[in-house]
Amino acid sequence: MRALLVTSVGITCAAALTLPLAAPSDRSMGPATAGQGLERRTARPFSLVGVVWDDAEAELHGTVQVRTQATGSANWSDWQDVETHNAEHAADLGSDEGSSGAVRGATAPLWVGASDGVEVRVRPEPADPQDRSEAAPLPEGLRLELVDPGPDPAPEAAAETAPEPARAAPVGRTATTAAFALNPSPPTTTPAVVPEVLTAEAEAASAVNAELAPLGASVIPALTKAETEEAANVAPGAKPYIGPRPGIITRKGWGADEKLRERQFAYTKTVKAAFVHHSATGNNYTCKQAPSVLRSIYRYHVKSSGWRDFGYNFAVDKCGNIYEGRAGGVTKAVLGAHTLGFNANTMGIAVLGSYSSTNPPAAAVTAVSKLTAWKLGLFGANPKGKVTLTSGGSNKYKAGAKVKMNVISGHRDGFATECPGARLYKKLGKARTSSAKLQGR
Repeated sequence: MRALLVTSVGITCAAALTLPLAAPSDRSMGPATAGQGLERRTARPFSLVGVVWDDAEAELHGTVQVRTQATGSANWSDWQDVETHNAEHAADLGSDEGSSGAVRGATAPLWVGASDGVEVRVRPEPADPQDRSEAAPLPEGLRLELVDPGPDPAPEAAAETAPEPARAAPVGRTATTAAFALNPSPPTTTPAVVPEVLTAEAEAASAVNAELAPLGASVIPALTKAETEEAANVAPGAKPYIGPRPGIITRKGWGADEKLRERQFAYTKTVKAAFVHHSATGNNYTCKQAPSVLRSIYRYHVKSSGWRDFGYNFAVDKCGNIYEGRAGGVTKAVLGAHTLGFNANTMGIAVLGSYSSTNPPAAAVTAVSKLTAWKLGLFGANPKGKVTLTSGGSNKYKAGAKVKMNVISGHRDGFATECPGARLYKKLGKARTSSAKLQGR
């Protein structure tokens, strides 16, 4: 691969380093060997990579591969494929978000872990499969995005230290007298914990969940089925068909920088269905790293791809932890940018990882069941049922088409795509059955 001149911008904590991919000056190479790319270079540390280009409607007809060097190491990874067909994860055509003018074309992001060296190659497909001498044109303005997730959020301040247990009082004395006699020095006072000061943006993102958890909470606690029904104001004796609320890690909990997203929240009318996705970011992450993966995807969606916020309504990691995705409130019908053509009146759940040839962990599938049993139950939807949705326009259904789908569907049901991967897609039947059972059906 030829060395190419590049320009770069400085990288700061939780920022993206952009490296333009210039076209090779020598076009004599056939498409079987032609490519655009960067030689190995040293960069400030990053953990996620992707390629973006100027025109959101242009498609990258070709392959993208990267290999990276682990931070502080001389070792380089093998070449890894980056999923180029990513247009199906986007705001609906004609929506305010989709027509903002800020949206760019982008590959799926790939999690590579802490790295400081990168090599990338972009190889175009033949323009004509019968004539391999001519390469398909690549989109203008190709840029490599290297995303640093920044540090994990600081742990919440510990609760005030509990007083030392009282010692047993001698016979004939009260406990108070005995304690004083055995501890003549003045009692110490534990300093009060100063509450964290939230930014206006962070406060707004937390306030929409105020009925579920205290302002600034990192976790929305799980509830039993009875507690969930009581919280939903279900009449005694009624059959609400709602699953117990699972514990949900808030945006505060995974460290979302609320200043990145668009300030206003966007809502749709209801939630009729759930679309399950895989993030296509690879499986080389630990559950402890999942918040970093989320912050990186968030940055990539907003700053690299030009979306208003994180695209999915919820995310699930390989250990079954559930995370709040797009801001606006976990009980509300928040409009996402997850399933092009079917974002209205649905929710998107991304299972972190790539599941085309790898089985999803059972914990992740169980978490999808728990989440859908609760959230769909809030809107009266049966996880084992069918629903008719109106397409906003995709490569599978034209705008205005009425489409009958499963209430829990895979991304490929609404768009011609591999997502959520063949192995995860096969697990959706089990997720539907388990979700309905949790609802009491």
